[in-house]
Amino acid sequence: QAQLVESGGGLVQPGGSLRLSCAAVGFTLDYRSVGWFRQAPGKEREGVSCISAGDGTTYYTDSVKGRFTISRDNDNKRAYLQIDSLKPEDTAVYYCAADFRARCPVYYSGGSYYLISENFASWGRGTQVTVSS
Repeated sequence: QAQLVESGGGLVQPGGSLRLSCAAVGFTLDYRSVGWFRQAPGKEREGVSCISAGDGTTYYTDSVKGRFTISRDNDNKRAYLQIDSLKPEDTAVYYCAADFRARCPVYYSGGSYYLISENFASWGRGTQVTVSS
């Protein structure tokens, strides 16, 4: 069964780091863009980052620029989200998702890029990240 499986979440103190992993099971990520989303309690899902297939173009939401780094390893059918300098407001369930297109589905508005979540066809079940002292 084709699915995405996230791992790497946990409880971390403010200022700490985590590396989230997204594994593709039953399909390849080679030609698909991969995005990371998060949803905090009582809030709407937010697109955090995306990496395109091919040239590996990356996009980040403004609140995580400089702290989060997305990457991919097509040979191992994985994508990663390195999250540094964690803040309590980063607490959320983090999901990875894959689109059938190579280029990240984003739109540009007001100087920022935003992920189009409806375009992502495959989703994982999420991994919890909790930032607390």
